[in-house]
Amino acid sequence: MLFSEVVETSAALSATRSRLAKVAALAELVRRMSTPAVVSFLIGVPSQGRIGAGHRTVYDITPPPAPHPVLTVEEVDGALGDYAAISGKGAVQRRAGALTDLFARATAEEQDFLRRLLTGELRQGALEGVMLDAIARAAEVPAEVVRRAFMLSGSLPATAVAARSGEAALAAFRLEVGRPVRPMLASPAESLPEALAELGACAVEHKLDGARIQVHRAGAEVRVFTRTLREITGTVPELVELVRGLPCESVVLDGETLALTDEGKPRPFQETMSRFGTLLGVGTDPRSLLLSPFFFDCLHLDGVDLLDRPLRERLAALRGVAGEHVIAGVAEPDEAQAAAVLDAALAAGHEGVVVKSLESVYAAGRRGRAWQKVKPVHTLDLVVLGVEWGSGRRKGLLSNLHLGARDPDGGPPIMVGKTFKGLTDELLAWQTKELQSIATDLGDWVVTVRPERVIEIELDGVQVSPRYPGGVALRFARVLRYRPDKDPSEADTIDTVRALLPKGGTPPDSPT
Repeated sequence: MLFSEVVETSAALSATRSRLAKVAALAELVRRMSTPAVVSFLIGVPSQGRIGAGHRTVYDITPPPAPHPVLTVEEVDGALGDYAAISGKGAVQRRAGALTDLFARATAEEQDFLRRLLTGELRQGALEGVMLDAIARAAEVPAEVVRRAFMLSGSLPATAVAARSGEAALAAFRLEVGRPVRPMLASPAESLPEALAELGACAVEHKLDGARIQVHRAGAEVRVFTRTLREITGTVPELVELVRGLPCESVVLDGETLALTDEGKPRPFQETMSRFGTLLGVGTDPRSLLLSPFFFDCLHLDGVDLLDRPLRERLAALRGVAGEHVIAGVAEPDEAQAAAVLDAALAAGHEGVVVKSLESVYAAGRRGRAWQKVKPVHTLDLVVLGVEWGSGRRKGLLSNLHLGARDPDGGPPIMVGKTFKGLTDELLAWQTKELQSIATDLGDWVVTVRPERVIEIELDGVQVSPRYPGGVALRFARVLRYRPDKDPSEADTIDTVRALLPKGGTPPDSPT
């Protein structure tokens, strides 16, 4: 398959806001793909992952473009693999030469695509959900079967290859201890009473202000992963040792971890994240912070996969294996007991509670209604699109943030507001350095950045507004924290933002 076909499909995705049109275009290409690298390129990631090509390196390479498309997808994928493998003496020069050779064989359109692919700037609309629907359509298999296979494989290209062989190949994916599973997510609830009424028999658990972890143990081998499936085993030895001592031979646990004060209160989120290699300007030595785990689900225990078992069975297994490390909560509470759990969570310094249907299976990778989170304040995870230079005491610092919600149909983030409130001096200094490092346009007033940083915003609500493309604007938005544990695909959607409008509020027609 010619590489130009991928580039042309990417351009077609950028040119439409129609989810159906995007799915159709992707399905056509997936149906004919000659290599799984086609899927990798269309979701904006080389098949090798990040290959170490920096923004300056990529944009400094400007050979004259080829007059006609000749590159195949296989040739591009192979060249990127060769680039990633270059190391040792003279690696910088040899890497530059390898990229120059590749770019010299590419047309102008292909060069532009490659630059954006290698720098993480490819925003052509082939987000995960759209691609999953396209794979299902191309293979003529049920979408839910494809989603489950992706949950277990963790790889869209591998899922696409299996789908072309039919449902049996997709069904062959199984939970594998040591290979992370995409985490199940919770949707916001209107209120605790409404969540209880909707879910019926349920469990109500503390919602911690920590970092999501998934731990896998097979014998003495323990591996720990973040919510984005990044392995952090080497940075959390205390968690490894604790899991290694649990009364089992093999287990997969889902939970949260956080650093606690001497009084047992949660320390600031950024201090917990410092243990994962993301300091966010925190001055505390991360080696001095011990992490405590709180587990809330068990996906596998001693050779038995529990994904398809109801939550009540998974919780029974969890209590048997994790004991005192199970998160605080109550099963099948009445409304007064559930309210007491919420009060206790808030008194302990946590965010709120999660209400979970006891009949629900573990459905990973998407926000369903089987798990619902209840918090006393509105918060949104949004994407930083740009930032304005400050004035007065903030002169010389990047201050007023431009915030975007995720387009659920795979388009670029949709701007919904700005804020400079809630930023500490320490965070301002960190933000000024960090956001300049991912800038695409260093303007005199506004710095435009690659939409890859997620930030948690507290707000009083939203209002209808023609000022922004989504037709809504944030009210009294304040920065709570950056979320280095999340990527832009996990940011809240424009639909979630609009759902916060007062009853009866309807945004005007918008590009979405």
